[in-house]
Amino acid sequence: MKPRELIRVLVIDDSAFSRQTIMRMLRTSPLVDVVGVARDGEEALRKTLELEPDLVTLDLEMPRMDGFTFLRLVMSKRPTPVMVISGRAGEEDVFKALDLGAVDFLAKPMPHATPELESIQQELIRKVHAIRELRIDKVRDRIRSVPPVLARLGGAVSPIPSMVVIGSSTGGPAALMQILGAFAAPPPCAFLVAQHMPRGFTRGFAERLDRLTPLSANEAEGGERPEPGSVLVAPGGHHLELESRGSEIVTRVTPNGPSDKYTPSADRLFETAAKHFGSDLLAIVLTGMGDDGRRGVTRVKEAGGSVIAESEESAVIFGMPQQAIRTGAVDRVLALSEIPAAIQSGLSGVSGAPIRKEMS
Repeated sequence: MKPRELIRVLVIDDSAFSRQTIMRMLRTSPLVDVVGVARDGEEALRKTLELEPDLVTLDLEMPRMDGFTFLRLVMSKRPTPVMVISGRAGEEDVFKALDLGAVDFLAKPMPHATPELESIQQELIRKVHAIRELRIDKVRDRIRSVPPVLARLGGAVSPIPSMVVIGSSTGGPAALMQILGAFAAPPPCAFLVAQHMPRGFTRGFAERLDRLTPLSANEAEGGERPEPGSVLVAPGGHHLELESRGSEIVTRVTPNGPSDKYTPSADRLFETAAKHFGSDLLAIVLTGMGDDGRRGVTRVKEAGGSVIAESEESAVIFGMPQQAIRTGAVDRVLALSEIPAAIQSGLSGVSGAPIRKEMS
């Protein structure tokens, strides 16, 4: 897509209210052209192949052909970025859709919720604009790759960091599943995750990590002491941080503010982790739009910690990793498949792209 071309969007939903609301939101952006709508799965597939949109917004519950069948067919016939817009009750379906090739998701707009609708509109436009940076071939590669539960690594290698913090956005859920599912047994470090995700979905995502990886995963509530072999996921709409309470380092969960650009914030997580873990910290910036993590990796490096950025080779959107690399604070740029081994070895002996500071 050329930089000045409009982003052509096809809206798929069997609800007239949802279709109209989503179209109205999209049309507030001068960069977006709504090229069509579809009310059921069969119409959606036909129009996707005919109109060749840059992006499809998809409701998973549709007559005549459900969203999962639609995704399978589209990704095999004409791979297209698909953003699921779903009600919170369907969180497990959302993660299944991400496994099938959907690139992102958003909570479905509800009637009579004006403040919430405004928040959803801002997030929708931001995500749609980021489609310009998305590599659909990388999405397709991840669908075709060996499931992480079938490609696990061997036992832990020393030395290893005691704390690993991870920031991710678009494409992050699948990337996190691949990394955390690669271990044969829980490694002797704790993981804290700031994945950009709406309210109401992070608990289900944590439960999915707990079920499909060897680690013990939960949505953070605040006050937890991070334990080796555990994963704490920042709750949607909140930030996950670390603080001292007496002799212990525990989690702190704080609500997002009106000026917060990213929630949950990788910067907030990285900065507080650097303060308390120093050289025992490994920060990882995965696929995603924007620059969340850029400020945080600098603090990690200043505190003596290590930093990994996902490479352009595997990132669905290279925005966040690229911004981290430009700080000069990144130690290794690695493809997604190489990151679990780097965690195990604490970067010792792990090769990666040479790092040099780039001009912003």
